[in-house]
Amino acid sequence: MAERILITGGTGYIGSHTAVVLSQLGHDIVLYDNLSNSSDAILDVLQEITGKPIPFVKGDIRDTDLVIHTLKSHNIDAIIHFAGLKAVGESVEKPLDYFANNIQGAISLLKALQTQSINTFIFSSSATVYGEPQYLPFDEEHPTNALTPYGRSKKHVEEILKDLASSNPALRISCLRYFNPVGAHESGLIGENPKGKPNNIMPFIAQVAIGDREELCVFGDDYPTSDGTGVRDYIHVMDLAEGHASSLAFLENNTGWHAFNLGSGTGFSVLELIHAFEEEANCTIPYRIIGRRAGDIAEYYSNPDKAAKLLGWKTKRNLNEMCSSTWQFQKKLN
Repeated sequence: MAERILITGGTGYIGSHTAVVLSQLGHDIVLYDNLSNSSDAILDVLQEITGKPIPFVKGDIRDTDLVIHTLKSHNIDAIIHFAGLKAVGESVEKPLDYFANNIQGAISLLKALQTQSINTFIFSSSATVYGEPQYLPFDEEHPTNALTPYGRSKKHVEEILKDLASSNPALRISCLRYFNPVGAHESGLIGENPKGKPNNIMPFIAQVAIGDREELCVFGDDYPTSDGTGVRDYIHVMDLAEGHASSLAFLENNTGWHAFNLGSGTGFSVLELIHAFEEEANCTIPYRIIGRRAGDIAEYYSNPDKAAKLLGWKTKRNLNEMCSSTWQFQKKLN
């Protein structure tokens, strides 16, 4: 069933790809973003990909009145909430900013939602809620013990949503715990394009490959992994976007609070990622090993079985496709 969906953080990396998937499924999309880490130039690109204009509201999610006005004026049925600060290292330096933006922002959004009796809410959460693995792969029953202000902000919002669902049996809430989103839309027109120095590894590798940066710094090569570098579960952003569509369909028939891992279930090391990118871009990525980064763990990857069983969703795209789509996007950027 087609719905009218508000996507907060909608001009950002994951929000924009999700907007494409949902728009192409026939949903009416409205994007809401304060443009702190994105640009409204993407609106023309989204129109080119989808073949139709997507309404946009510039605003902060902490502006509850503006959110309410947006929900009313566009007659919104469901909210997908991406907006938030997301750099783990920065969250350690600026914890108040993270709690104000991510937690206060979510509360503002939820208050607005209540005024309009909107019951469907999908939250962009993170595998960082799990913290240090007690076992691998992470399943949804793994204890949550976030280690950073960023991770704790996600965990707190999940708990708020769980309490909210307990208070109102009509609510339909899904917390999607992402692993490591990478890659770009197959058109090469949208992808991960952070302002300033990238916090994530894939755009950094792409910028080294294109010549914008001299080298990649690899944080530690003495972890108990196959090659000593950190192992992560990388997921193509289009698989992730499709996961949101699957979650939306699931919530049509399921009330309550639900958590799902969105990952591939396979871990790749930093060096494996570098070599895969070199293969796709036909170049050499200069890198330098430096010390471990505070807060990093040796490896983590998902058990995505719950999403496969209940959402009918699993990843389709492999590591080489993640690298090749990133490279196509980077070449178009330059």
